[in-house]
Amino acid sequence: MAEIVLGMGSSHGPLLSTPPEQWDLRAKADRENKNHWFRGKTYDYEALLKERAPGFAKEVTVETRRERHAQCRRAMEALGRKFQEVKPDAVVIVGNDQREFFGEDLTPSITVYRGKEIINKQDPHEAAPGLAIAEVGNSPKEGANYPGAPDLADHILRSLADEDFDLAQSSARPQGASRPGIPHAYGFIYHSILGDHPPPSVPIILNVHFPHNQPKLHRCLALGRALYRAIQSFQGYGRVALVASGGLTHFVIDEELDRKVLAAMAKGDEDTLAKLPENVFKVGTAEIKNWYPVIAAMNAAGRRYHQVDYVPCYRSEAGTGNAMAFVYWE
Repeated sequence: MAEIVLGMGSSHGPLLSTPPEQWDLRAKADRENKNHWFRGKTYDYEALLKERAPGFAKEVTVETRRERHAQCRRAMEALGRKFQEVKPDAVVIVGNDQREFFGEDLTPSITVYRGKEIINKQDPHEAAPGLAIAEVGNSPKEGANYPGAPDLADHILRSLADEDFDLAQSSARPQGASRPGIPHAYGFIYHSILGDHPPPSVPIILNVHFPHNQPKLHRCLALGRALYRAIQSFQGYGRVALVASGGLTHFVIDEELDRKVLAAMAKGDEDTLAKLPENVFKVGTAEIKNWYPVIAAMNAAGRRYHQVDYVPCYRSEAGTGNAMAFVYWE
């Protein structure tokens, strides 16, 4: 019987791998964006700036950016050390796809990747300003191959089917995928947190972004409890870790929502998490849903929550940017 020995949650995002002096590369795109999603409504940049007056000018100085960037890097290193200290035999990573893996012709709600090999390569396509520079955080320049865990993946598929989860499965990158390897939500964990030396792993891909089949909050929590039971009943690896990749609020930072989510995590309060309004989980903030299965599994396993850091990384006066969080359970 397997034991869940570690849970981790880490934000991923271009600001983590971009020198703070160059965060303006993404701020330029923010100023041109006509559809910023914030608390259930959309705003153009000027309207968002007015809504959030007096604004965040003090948060976007180069000095503050450098401090926040250094905080994030220290937290990432702390998570990497914790993983190496625990040394699990296998890891299940819950993340999302952003049209890197699946195209518009096929968008599964929940996919379990069961391939024997996981390929991670930098995106060779010309990316939007501020994204190409951050590819160094998602993959080594030469790319990398990691071992999959197909036996564990198949057990998860069977176990969750018995609990009435209708899942998709994938054994290889789909033809026509826009990225040459696994989505960056996973590449970031493999490369920047696990140092390109992960144990055998199972990526679970949630569609948190694209209508009309995004899993609801309560369903993501139920998925976590079912994952706990599936892993506990596995006869292969003895020690398994669960990792969440993504979040927190972005591209408009909402510290109030972030702190509410973090407080509920600390208390193991799934009821509060389930009752948050679905319409705030849009755009990048939707990636908080990737954390829900890990939260529920850690609660079921009785693991203790530790917050390494929470760092709101602002990149414009209107409060755009990415709020980063780094936590673990053991």
